[in-house]
Amino acid sequence: MNTEAKPNCNPAAPSRCVPSRPLLPHCLLLGAAGLVTSPILAAQDVPAGDEKILGEVIVTAQKRRESSTDVGMAITALSGDALAAQRVGQIMDLSGFVPNLDIKEQVPGATPVITIRGVGLNDFGAANSPSAGVYIDQVYVASIAMMTFDFYDLERIEVLKGPQGTLYGRNSTAGAINIITRKPQQSFEAYTRLGYGNYDTIDAEGAVNVPLSDSAAVRVSARSIQQGDGYWTSRRLPGDTIGERDVVMGRAQLSLAPNDALDMNLKVDALRSRSEMGQPEFFGTVDPNTGGPCAPILAGHIDNSQCTDLLGYTDVDGDPYKGDWTRNAVYDQDNLSATLTIDAHLGEMTLTSVSGYVDFDRKFDIDVDATPARELDFLESDDIKQYSQELRLAGASGPSTWILGAFYSHDEVVTGIPGHHDDLLLTQTMVDADQNTDSAAAFANSDWKLAEHLTLVTGLRYTWEERQYVGGTTDLNPYGASCLLSPTCTPGFVGPAVLTHVDSTIDDRNWSWRVGLEYQPQSGRLFYATVSRGNKSGGFFSGISTTNLQLEPFLPEELTAYEVGFKASFADVYLGASAFHYDYNDIQTFIAVDVGPFIIQRLGNVSEARVDGIDVEAMWQPVQALTLQANVGWLDTELGSFDTLTGVVPKGNELPNSPRLTAGVAARYEIGLGARLGGMIEVDANYSDSVFKDAINDPVIAADSYTIVNARLALFNDAHAWEVALWGRNLGDESYVVQGLNTGLGAGNRNYNAPRTYGVAFTYRWQ
Repeated sequence: MNTEAKPNCNPAAPSRCVPSRPLLPHCLLLGAAGLVTSPILAAQDVPAGDEKILGEVIVTAQKRRESSTDVGMAITALSGDALAAQRVGQIMDLSGFVPNLDIKEQVPGATPVITIRGVGLNDFGAANSPSAGVYIDQVYVASIAMMTFDFYDLERIEVLKGPQGTLYGRNSTAGAINIITRKPQQSFEAYTRLGYGNYDTIDAEGAVNVPLSDSAAVRVSARSIQQGDGYWTSRRLPGDTIGERDVVMGRAQLSLAPNDALDMNLKVDALRSRSEMGQPEFFGTVDPNTGGPCAPILAGHIDNSQCTDLLGYTDVDGDPYKGDWTRNAVYDQDNLSATLTIDAHLGEMTLTSVSGYVDFDRKFDIDVDATPARELDFLESDDIKQYSQELRLAGASGPSTWILGAFYSHDEVVTGIPGHHDDLLLTQTMVDADQNTDSAAAFANSDWKLAEHLTLVTGLRYTWEERQYVGGTTDLNPYGASCLLSPTCTPGFVGPAVLTHVDSTIDDRNWSWRVGLEYQPQSGRLFYATVSRGNKSGGFFSGISTTNLQLEPFLPEELTAYEVGFKASFADVYLGASAFHYDYNDIQTFIAVDVGPFIIQRLGNVSEARVDGIDVEAMWQPVQALTLQANVGWLDTELGSFDTLTGVVPKGNELPNSPRLTAGVAARYEIGLGARLGGMIEVDANYSDSVFKDAINDPVIAADSYTIVNARLALFNDAHAWEVALWGRNLGDESYVVQGLNTGLGAGNRNYNAPRTYGVAFTYRWQ
């Protein structure tokens, strides 16, 4: 059996594990330096007989079970129950609960981009990999296209900050997010959760865990989201909304422990979505009187009363959720994955094998210009297949606790993007891309006990990666007057013309490493200092292109991180803080280039950048019934100089998606309501400073500061078998810019966060 979530397990005899019964069904959700749970969950995770330490939870961030307060890095652990209670349903929702974490969607409802401490990927192409590695039950997610999924039946999520290249490998310069599902247990357990919310949303979830014998157990879980109304309304589609969701997902796991030395877990996941994309808000950049750029845009702000697109369209209602979109943009996903994890206990050593397979398909409609005309409209399809294998041998020798490992993965990304530009450029286009990536690595990590309270941490990884890319853009030229082939749109031949094409292979070889000192004078107190290096491989741009310059491969990026921090737990207070400095080289980001009649975007490199910052997280439990938490993140980022169409941008721009200040607070209060009932109220709020969305620091697509407030009120019985809860998210109905794009072709767009949502949920548990 998998013993990861079994606090009272003997690793040598996993089949004899007995799970602890939680005292409360839900835990408070917000950051607390290495932890975001209430003390109730911390007590559950600490082995029986040990003294409870406020702010402690068992994590597997370093590929072994250990207390979060013993790990010399910044970690935030979010419990699965708390995530469900607070309606944190997707990766996008995590940003409010972790300091110095920014997550945006490149298009409304899809393609999340994760930025940790100013380090992230500013791309939308399925062929690219995230800078913050995302791992689902230890399996790496190879493409940003695969990160739009919903959470359910989770044990916890761990957010690791800073380069994680030694143990996590591929493209983890920013950090890593570990998503850990609940594993089968040796006791019967089941739950069902049914909710209804505004926008005609029905959310149903459930799981059942059945022991089959002393050495086998199965767990089956599922979730369905049916949202009948979308957040967006089109004046061109009366009586209809846009953004409806039809999502069904399921998971089956089988755990086997045929003897005391072997522990296996087979997991199969499936997801089917037949939903709709959200829609971006239009803004114009053209002066209708002169045909040139309009004055407000040149001054750095949007004014649709003075600005139109090249065809004279504008939208002046000021409502980001209303527009003149002419179709319900489809967003279909089909995902099937399998993971086999085997732990073989070889005396004092453990050999771990993690095998993963993913088959992912999606299709979605993007209206880039956000107008009723066919200007920059695309229907993208992505087909991704991924296989990975990791082997680790862990043990202890004298003063050293060590891990040796090897990793291999292969993934293929096939993308097809028909483009409709009939009304603007008198043509249609087709983008094709086929990318195959092979990656292999060997790694070692060891903790060396130098003295009773002093530990030296070392890690080293060598990675080889090869990408083969074939693709480009074809002008289909159905009318014989394509403006892409002739700047004056002069009629000529009818039929396809290849605009760009590349058939190229690149390979990267790099070393990642980590060196640190940890001083732990007593349990619950830790001081640490680390220096680490991470790398993200190079790659190719997979969007529409009009010159082969756009398809030139971008270079690998490299980050060296220096960090000091501490974690300290007292009787009723937990405090953790870290300060860091990053030297960041060859940052991968979009750079605008002038190629004559058009402005294009090229995914290239900025030679250097600097990041300085602080994370602070705290928890206070003045009485048993009340838990208070807070977090603060501060960043100071600086890009080096780089070239654009208007000349050289001097050193000093901020890194994209890097708000200077983020902060969160939360309070949870639980009270008895007689002999048989209890009640609970929890409120959290998070703040983000204003932030730029691109390396150029374009003010017209930047986001202003915002504050989001969420709340939950629950009633439950004394055995916590049932619970009824009222919940609300974004209670102030705050709207802010999630992402924006200034196309350079007369129009731009900005997409926004979800408006106020609220509802009721009923949960019942059998144990």
